[in-house]
Amino acid sequence: MTGEVRLLGAADVREIAGRLGVRPSKRLGQNFVVEQGTVRKIAALAAVRPADVVLEVGPGLGSLTLALLEAGPARVVAVEIDRALAAELPVTLAARAPRLADRVTVIHADALGVRETDLAGPRNLPPDLLVANLPYNVAVPVLLHLLAALPALARGLVMVQAEVADRICAAPGSRVYGAPSVKVAWFAAARPAGTVPRTVFWPVPNVDSRLVALRRHDPPAVTVGREEVFAVVDAAFGQRRKTLRAALSGWAGSAPEAERLLRAAGIDPAARGEALGVAQFARLAAVRAAERRTL
Repeated sequence: MTGEVRLLGAADVREIAGRLGVRPSKRLGQNFVVEQGTVRKIAALAAVRPADVVLEVGPGLGSLTLALLEAGPARVVAVEIDRALAAELPVTLAARAPRLADRVTVIHADALGVRETDLAGPRNLPPDLLVANLPYNVAVPVLLHLLAALPALARGLVMVQAEVADRICAAPGSRVYGAPSVKVAWFAAARPAGTVPRTVFWPVPNVDSRLVALRRHDPPAVTVGREEVFAVVDAAFGQRRKTLRAALSGWAGSAPEAERLLRAAGIDPAARGEALGVAQFARLAAVRAAERRTL
């Protein structure tokens, strides 16, 4: 598809932005990729298949969107919160990928509020692959919302701030392991997939970015809902330096009750939240839920 698509370069990005009177917004976490090799790398690592419906969040001026069209014949659903950018993207695609532009559906919406019914692709199929340069300021909330709201999303490759990528991919016991690590692990296995230098963006951010590859898996096999498990996770990491007995005292009602529930779940009350995997948090939530049902 390479000959059918003209990617955006740094001058193109600035020209389009200037014509629209657009300046990247810190409030929206906007940093536009201006280096063609980077978007080609992302599209290649995403391993887009012909039958895929790709969800791209925050397409901006279309750098990655064009690379996805160049990489293969999949369909793309692009969700853009900025009204001016959402309106301009079809124009850019028509000019730079005229034979493939109809493969892209642009939706003006906040990704934090979209549902599966909002994003139906061709033949009413929901997106099954997430490929996105997620806004720095809301990357984790957006990712968690999409994984929860779009059960058909089976795979993903997202670019996020390096520090956020480390947290998402962290394993129990890691210094940066925390609530985001556990919550993403409920939905999917996450692994590092590469580093993106700050120099490929306009404007140049103060941090580097990293790519995170995601593959959905079944959540832990417990008879308790995600919200109940996440409530335990939030309580455990709300006071990181405290033991679980102390950190979960508010969640359980008291420190002795927290200790009793922890022991019933086979967890050391003297451990800290960063020592537990998602399955252990789920088991703890299930123990409490089971006891409440018998009262």
